[in-house]
Amino acid sequence: MNLKTSPAKPLAADVVLVGAGIMSATLGVLLKELDPSLTIAVYERLDAVAAESSDAWNNAGTGHSAFCELNYTPQRPDGSVDISKADKIAEQFELSKQFWASLVEEDKLPDPGSFIRSIPHMSFVWGADNVQYLRTRYNALLGSPLFAGMEYSEDPAEIAGWIPLVMDGRDPSQPVAATRMDIGTDVNFGSLTRSLFDRLRAQPGVTFELDQEIEDLRRKEGDLWRVKIRDRASGKSRKLYTRFVFIGAGGGSLTLLEKSGIPEANGFGGFPVSGQWLKCLNPEVIARHDAKVYGKAAVGSPPMSVPHLDTRQINGRQELLFGPYAGFSTKFLKRGSYTDLFRSIELGNIRPLLYAGARNIPLTKYLIGQVLQTPEQRIAALREYYPQARPDDWQLETAGQRVQVIKKDKKKGGVLEFGTEVVTAADGSIAALLGASPGASTAVSIMLDLVQRCFPEHAASPEWQATFRRLVPSFGQQLAHDPALAAQVRERSAQLLHLENVG
Repeated sequence: MNLKTSPAKPLAADVVLVGAGIMSATLGVLLKELDPSLTIAVYERLDAVAAESSDAWNNAGTGHSAFCELNYTPQRPDGSVDISKADKIAEQFELSKQFWASLVEEDKLPDPGSFIRSIPHMSFVWGADNVQYLRTRYNALLGSPLFAGMEYSEDPAEIAGWIPLVMDGRDPSQPVAATRMDIGTDVNFGSLTRSLFDRLRAQPGVTFELDQEIEDLRRKEGDLWRVKIRDRASGKSRKLYTRFVFIGAGGGSLTLLEKSGIPEANGFGGFPVSGQWLKCLNPEVIARHDAKVYGKAAVGSPPMSVPHLDTRQINGRQELLFGPYAGFSTKFLKRGSYTDLFRSIELGNIRPLLYAGARNIPLTKYLIGQVLQTPEQRIAALREYYPQARPDDWQLETAGQRVQVIKKDKKKGGVLEFGTEVVTAADGSIAALLGASPGASTAVSIMLDLVQRCFPEHAASPEWQATFRRLVPSFGQQLAHDPALAAQVRERSAQLLHLENVG
């Protein structure tokens, strides 16, 4: 798609970004680095930036790098462990760190301590079968340079030194195992998103408006998109024209994609999954835990529901969360409407929705069980990771809302996807991001791919290629196959982002 042809109608901007989350922020900053002359308009339906999935209290990942998330390393029928997805996600997160590090180096992002810090990433399991799985996983990951430095232990005393809360009061006869990666990170994507938008808004040719609802998207003459926007405060609507639209509206993206009418959107549906956290209120307990500890997910549960005892820095304070507990709501956004699911159903996606539903009965049963959980059952789940947990120390908080992707499948009719999906028009003039995990942590990789798909001629130019490599030094190379390069870029990112324990 050509970004600079003469328009048949006056443009509001060359690029329109829908949604003020981490995806739009990343794409906007990237495009401005690639072509400073581009005009960009950002529209957000809420009254604040990063108020939905990118908010620190709503985002379940805070630094998905596959170091500890066991759902990225499934066990094969023969007992071996597939690490291909873990390698991919670990590499994608390294691209994110390189991008942020480059912006910090060029004084385009503030002190990195405002959005990222070092913290160990750990996996913890119990029971003989799970211990065997974790041992097999550890041995498989040792062959990848992206997991260099991982530690493994089945010694309760050593594990207690790493995570005392998890081991205090545990049955000494219970087999346990843990892995530890000291180079893990905690990322506050709400803070990062706001900093990226601060950078973007300071650039010439950028407009930014909150409380703006996108009502309609239509392809018009002259290869332009007509965007109908309603000001939520006044209720007044207006229309604008643009060459390129990116829909990064989280759970709201599916509805807007359907309104675009592009054939590529046909057959996509969404299945909303909500979440809740137990938030620790006891400062003494919070101070005794400094790690992200992930366990094995329950059978049938979505990836966002992998249980973890998670230390975070939010608004300058150390917090301790456990969960998330999954739930069901017909909303597609935390601050959405209960009619979202029903309004997303149309002729083109009814069949995939029905087939996916029929093939995911375990997920339905799991969600029903989660919704019906009592406070005592939630504490019982917490005590599997923190045996001495006291109910009075914990408070239930509502977490974010996610929409899992359902799409057509020739053989199965419809399948439920647990990753992220980028849907683009054939001519690259519109793109939408659907899905959830791993989401924010891989935003840079997703946007690099999107730019190359939507603007192939520009992306292939020497100028854009040089900018890609300036911002992401390993661009176009595979870290999983190059130990020296992996170590080099990790060291650079760690120094610029002020991270410890680089290995």
